[in-house]
Amino acid sequence: MTIEELPDPSEDEVSLSRRHQYFILGSEDPITHSVSAAPMPSEYEFSFFDPNDAACQEILFNPKTSVSELFAILRQWVPQVQQNIDIIGNEIIKRGCNVNDRDGLTDMTLLHYTCKSGAHGIGDVKTAEKFASQLIELGADISLRSRWTNMNALHYASYFDVPELITILLKNAKPKDVDATCSDFDFGTALHIAAFNLCTGAVKCLLENGANPAFRNDKGQTPADVVPDPVDMPLEMADAAASAKEIKQMLIDAVPLVCDLSNIMLPNYDNVTGKDPLESLGLKLGDRVVIAGQKIGILRFCGMTEFASGQWAGIELDEPDGKNNGTVGKVQYFKCAPKHGIFAPLSKISKISGHKKGTKTASSRPLPIIRSKKIDVTHITSKVNSGKHYLSVTVLGFRLESFPTLKLKTFHAKYVLNTLDKFSDLFFVFWILFPEFLLGIFIFF
Repeated sequence: MTIEELPDPSEDEVSLSRRHQYFILGSEDPITHSVSAAPMPSEYEFSFFDPNDAACQEILFNPKTSVSELFAILRQWVPQVQQNIDIIGNEIIKRGCNVNDRDGLTDMTLLHYTCKSGAHGIGDVKTAEKFASQLIELGADISLRSRWTNMNALHYASYFDVPELITILLKNAKPKDVDATCSDFDFGTALHIAAFNLCTGAVKCLLENGANPAFRNDKGQTPADVVPDPVDMPLEMADAAASAKEIKQMLIDAVPLVCDLSNIMLPNYDNVTGKDPLESLGLKLGDRVVIAGQKIGILRFCGMTEFASGQWAGIELDEPDGKNNGTVGKVQYFKCAPKHGIFAPLSKISKISGHKKGTKTASSRPLPIIRSKKIDVTHITSKVNSGKHYLSVTVLGFRLESFPTLKLKTFHAKYVLNTLDKFSDLFFVFWILFPEFLLGIFIFF
């Protein structure tokens, strides 16, 4: 059956679920399609494509709509598109494409886009599961990589924290594929990617499917080593800090005993009182301490807190480099001047022997204050609501209109934008989420 021979029923007679049941045998060799812009209805209210809208359906089911244009629709990172990945993807297959054909802009296949569309909060996991299984049955190659990001389907599913798709992929992959590396992540594995992005579900699923927690990337780091440090996270990211702690302990526990854990094992003080861990560290309240070899102050508090689980040390800093005055939320743990208070895990503090504030001797000269590197939180997957709420933001001097409103699980979108201090990180995030926007920048210049 050809496209011309397909029945053309009215919209009232045929639902979306039935309109994509017709297929044409795909071409023998996969190709890379040219780059096109997403087709949009004239005088359309929104700037994104909605397969549930009648005007958009006319374009979607029109045989004259090219495969390149359909790939451009898939690139739109909005719920209306991502939750209908199967309908749009089947329209691509129906036009006679090979299941491993690539988008000319992102170099991604339909399976890559499907793994991305399973992201919780923007896509539909069940739809992504069914369509991924369909693509694999049609011969989708799980090992194919995007030549731009060097990521394969498993890497995308791990990056976007979709354990359901990870399970499907690994059931159809070779045993060694679970530890396939990616050059864009320092030749780390999918487990490194999931750990770095605080994807708890993906980490659990990968470990259950045999991922190696002792695998080291090009920097000599295990997956546990790349987990963001909770001590560098602001209080607004308490949920992320808790996830980081859980993931790190999970990875540490999974490492075989024969491995050297000296560089990644952290002491666990969750079930002991404040006095006991201090004694084990040779510390007491009032001692002068240094935090991670950088910030110096007086130990004022040790114990459990309401803002995070586990034992925390409260330090009154010599300099106004802190976060508070000893009070977090509505709970006062100790008193000090504003911006002189800070909390840190016990594993990050150590006693300064013979050091007294104001001493001028060379032997007790204060350690140089080294500004800690800001944690990169841009990689943490955001959650996007499915309602039609939009705003405008300016990035790199270009204005994005009708940008979907982000509702982050643990922190606000404005914090993410303020912490994007590396252009390379910004480029990578935008390339994965908004490749069409970056193409517009290149064409403009």
